[in-house]
Amino acid sequence: MVGGPALAATNAAVEGVADNALRTQIQLAVGEVRAPPRSPLEARRRAVDAARDAVALLRSEGYYEATATPDIAPAGPPRSIVRISAGRRFKLAASLIEWVGPAPKAAAIAAAATALRLLDGAPGRAADVLAAEGRAIAALRKLGYADAAVQPRVVVVDHADGTVRPKLRLAAGALVTLGAIRVGSKDRTMPAWLARIPPWRVGAVYDPALLAKLEKRLTETGVYESATVALAPALPDAGKTDARPVIVTLVDRPRHALELGAGYSTTEGSGADAKWTTFNWLGRGDSLILTVRAYDIQQKLDLEEDLPDWLRGDQTLKIGGGFLGDRTPAYDDIGGGVRLDVIRRADLSNSVSVGASFDYVSTTEKDAVNLLATPVGENLNLYILTTRAAFTLDRSNSLLNPSRGWRLEVEADPTWIAGDRNLGYVKTESQLSAYLPLGGDGTVIASRVKLGSIWGGTIPDVPADRRFYAGGGGSVRGYGYQEVGPKLSDGTPEGGLALTEGSIEVRQRLSRRWGLVAFADVGAIGISPAPTFDNLSIGAGFGVRYDLGFAPLRLDIGTPVNPRSGDSPVQIYISIGQAF
Repeated sequence: MVGGPALAATNAAVEGVADNALRTQIQLAVGEVRAPPRSPLEARRRAVDAARDAVALLRSEGYYEATATPDIAPAGPPRSIVRISAGRRFKLAASLIEWVGPAPKAAAIAAAATALRLLDGAPGRAADVLAAEGRAIAALRKLGYADAAVQPRVVVVDHADGTVRPKLRLAAGALVTLGAIRVGSKDRTMPAWLARIPPWRVGAVYDPALLAKLEKRLTETGVYESATVALAPALPDAGKTDARPVIVTLVDRPRHALELGAGYSTTEGSGADAKWTTFNWLGRGDSLILTVRAYDIQQKLDLEEDLPDWLRGDQTLKIGGGFLGDRTPAYDDIGGGVRLDVIRRADLSNSVSVGASFDYVSTTEKDAVNLLATPVGENLNLYILTTRAAFTLDRSNSLLNPSRGWRLEVEADPTWIAGDRNLGYVKTESQLSAYLPLGGDGTVIASRVKLGSIWGGTIPDVPADRRFYAGGGGSVRGYGYQEVGPKLSDGTPEGGLALTEGSIEVRQRLSRRWGLVAFADVGAIGISPAPTFDNLSIGAGFGVRYDLGFAPLRLDIGTPVNPRSGDSPVQIYISIGQAF
């Protein structure tokens, strides 16, 4: 029989301490050993070491009169013992700051004193004194004293009144101002662009938060493996008023990246996506993105250039264009267009954006069914100008797999159409999603409500490819794509001017990778702009999730609860990412 590793044992037994928390701290300081002492001499040596460690711990906790007596068991196997007499606990009193070198400005002196938070009468713990020093230095650096440093402190332990009087000795150094950006690495980034994006002007007082903000901006471009921003060291011959350069060190990620995706559903069919991204090709932290999409219901070729920190920090310009073809139950179209969007971000997930697009579309839509049961529609050549204003507020903990928080998305699209039809309208959409974890067993309740309206248009004037539809994997599961809402007499989806959708899911994690989902979705399409709750279609089902690391792989099986004639009893959806 092969024995396993010996279990750890305490280095020495601790006696004489009634306080459980203090005894646990002493036991941790004394430590553990793999084997008991082999002789009384070794036991005595271990007891002496343990007593030294116990006294050091007790003094750090404010017990400056503590004693620890090493001993060994009088009989039986050799065993180390430490007998503790903790004594009284000393209290803090009269904490002071002494400035080594020139004192900082009055506001900095006050901020450092406030940051100490060492209260008279509190236990005289060494850790609290060290933490107070750290807070004082942080307060000084935030006010521009970048070189502030701790000097050897003086701590007076008064055994007469049982107090600890720390005198913290701090060197503030000179007030530092920020200078120009210096690039500390060789990469594809243009120095001129880097010089324009810092959130400060040359001569501004140093604040570590400003450097952290620039580092965050560079990281969020997504084009660097790493980005660090640091203040240059002070030069011995630099004057007190000289601005200190800021060193930016960048490591480029690989120049190109290829992303592949695929999806399947019983009604939408199957297809694949490919995205080819070129990073930093203009040297402005930018991304050039080529997207190819080939699905049964949609084909797409698109090129987009993203320019971060355009005109000002935290603002991105997106310029794109491409070609698109749709082949859906409600309409077929083909066309192309160009677009421009400006996105102002508070962070990666919260933003306000405005934009515009111009498209040419050749669309074939079905408007009615004649007496011979043949769809009669129109072939339209349309020129469409769309402006956009959108707002996203994301308080969830993940973009693709949220488990807590909430998310609000609102968009309004004023649109003008010319060509074979001439009209203008405003299309609005909003969605609120919420995620609530239950207990600690991996259960999450997820829900969403989505509303949409088209104001100023009518059916059939609003082209079919601009109307609202519901049904499918990202809408009301259990129903086919575009199968919720009014239909022509031959079953062709008509679409509408209003959209109402809601979902609730119970997501249960089974292991690190696997999870199950039970869901219910509802949806309705209205022919007037006001969202309607009449004729709601209800779908329900279950799904399986497999965590790919960056997002879950989703398999959902849904069925219509209140099907209409012609609705399939089962729908299957496969994609990446949660449904919402």
